[in-house]
Amino acid sequence: MAAYVLYFFFYFYFIFFTPTSSNSTATTNHKWVGPSGHRHITVDIYGFGDYTTVQAAVDSVSTNNQKNILIHITAGVYVEKVVVPATKPYITFEGEGRKTTVIEWHDRASDRGPDGQQLRTYQTASVTVYANYFSARNISFKNTAPAPMPGMHGWQAAAFRISGDKAYFSGCGFYGAQDTLCDDAGRHYFKECYIEGSIDFIFGNGRSMYKDCELHSIAKRFGSIAAQDRRIPDDKSGFAFVGCKVTGTGPLYVGRAMGQYSRIVYSYTYFDDVVAHGGWDDWDHTGNKSKTAYFGVYRCWGPGAAAVRGVSWARELDYESAHKFLVKSFVNGRHWIAPSDA
Repeated sequence: MAAYVLYFFFYFYFIFFTPTSSNSTATTNHKWVGPSGHRHITVDIYGFGDYTTVQAAVDSVSTNNQKNILIHITAGVYVEKVVVPATKPYITFEGEGRKTTVIEWHDRASDRGPDGQQLRTYQTASVTVYANYFSARNISFKNTAPAPMPGMHGWQAAAFRISGDKAYFSGCGFYGAQDTLCDDAGRHYFKECYIEGSIDFIFGNGRSMYKDCELHSIAKRFGSIAAQDRRIPDDKSGFAFVGCKVTGTGPLYVGRAMGQYSRIVYSYTYFDDVVAHGGWDDWDHTGNKSKTAYFGVYRCWGPGAAAVRGVSWARELDYESAHKFLVKSFVNGRHWIAPSDA
């Protein structure tokens, strides 16, 4: 017993009283600690909750939040622009159904912001999330910018921008036209979501998996689903579509090389007869990006599937090369996505 007490005496003396230099690794290596505690907030547009707006609920969360925050948003259309700052991780937006709980706004890239400067595409998002560990379930996000003048393809007007890491979406809807979903940066997992748009309606440099989602085109003359912005060969970003369904109007490119090393893979995906001849677009039409982009197809089907294989640089993958794009480890999901959510 005496030896046991003596051991702990020296252990605590070392921890609390031994000096360390500013360059010591002992002072810089910290074990990650997850959130502790829970807080439930209700947003109700009719005044029967804690707040009547989503932004007010987000604002009520403490800076450097360390709790799991569930913001339950009751049925209704919430016309507001919402921002979740980087200092407020672990927030969940929970709606009452994709068709009944909606957050919408109407900014477009031709508009000017409060500072008088013209908005960039990513600044138009109705909802912007900078925080890590964000999630959303059973809710829709819309950009309702008015239709453009005849002859134009559409406004650049985002419904949602996700720039935080380790974000999860389930049963959500994203509605817009050009540039609907800004999948900006970080690791993201979309499950059973509905994404609607016309041109590049999923775009950015995210490292994301889309599982069992419907990608619905409303293109009038031509359109494109995904524009991925991977710019260097060792970047791990890319879009992996697994078990998805492509519907709507065309002709439609399934992917465009926004970045020099753009990476997009479709697996087990159904394509309606809406795919443009060639299937893919190298963005600048010089043929340069076609040599460095990674566009892959694995066991896709439907009347438009043949066109997805329409260019020589779209790879027909075998199981070995496709496997890493089929499992949640593509986004390191084993560490932050519960098995029941995958």
